[in-house]
Amino acid sequence: MNWVLAAVDDPRDDPDRMYCGKYPDCDAFISPVPVHIVTDASQLPLDFLYPSAERQLIVGFDCEGADLCRYGTLCIMQLAFSNAIYLVDAILGGKKLMKACKPGLESSYITKVIHDCKRDSEALYFQFGIKLHNVVDTQIAYYLIEKQYGRRRLPGDYISFVKLLADSRYCGAYYIYRISYVEKKEVRILLREDPNFWTYRPLSERMVRAAADDVRYLPYIYHKMMERLSERSLWQLAMRGALYCRCFCINDDEYGDWPSIPSIPDNLTGKGNAPDNEILSVLSVPPWKMGAEILIGGDKGPLDKVFIIGPVKEVRKAEAMLRGRMLD
Repeated sequence: MNWVLAAVDDPRDDPDRMYCGKYPDCDAFISPVPVHIVTDASQLPLDFLYPSAERQLIVGFDCEGADLCRYGTLCIMQLAFSNAIYLVDAILGGKKLMKACKPGLESSYITKVIHDCKRDSEALYFQFGIKLHNVVDTQIAYYLIEKQYGRRRLPGDYISFVKLLADSRYCGAYYIYRISYVEKKEVRILLREDPNFWTYRPLSERMVRAAADDVRYLPYIYHKMMERLSERSLWQLAMRGALYCRCFCINDDEYGDWPSIPSIPDNLTGKGNAPDNEILSVLSVPPWKMGAEILIGGDKGPLDKVFIIGPVKEVRKAEAMLRGRMLD
């Protein structure tokens, strides 16, 4: 993962830092690029299919589907490069196409920039055996940046992708002028009315636009966020990204076949305020003891598990509290 380190002064009031000037290739990230519908691996860039240390990539990433989770159907996987967007059609290309994408999705040489990776990762793992790796989750990054500047996050408060796109620190004006709020709202209504929206073929122009717009600006947002994150936050971003990827992917082997979690770097352990290691804890919860307030998996499940991520001491406290509640 190629991180861009910078001082963490708050750039919110600096208009010169709200646009592209800092990066010579920013225009490529926000300019219109061709959108390709992919049904065969031969249509994808070789650098994605065959990752290498010499040609590392930063790719905007998302998935669309019908009830996207382990039991649903992953229909489209979007990949945003600087010069093109690829809509990988998992319906027409099937397991053969997704298998060809597996090395890129699991590679540490390709940074996948995504907003809230948990369900996408779950669908990839249970439907195609893919262990999503090396992600930068913009939802996690957003709150790490907010924390750096002393802004507290309320429980259950999650920044939506639409709100992130509208934030002038990360995208703002580019999003307002190039993507229709009205159309995105219409697509959300269609999804509520017909959960199978993404299964229909051929893809309509509206489907193609909606899928492409969900990843078009992610590489640009990545650069804008990286310049604001401290070294400590960068480690937390990598750590939590790895934990979020495996969060809903529990199986009989737990997480034994997943890549190792990033360790605390030496440049942070030697400081007086070194961060605590972070872990993912999974509790088995008897169905008759489940309550809405602890149903972290939600309607899509798994319904018999509670997932807790955070510093070790805080996770242990939460475990004790939850176990105490289940015994009441």
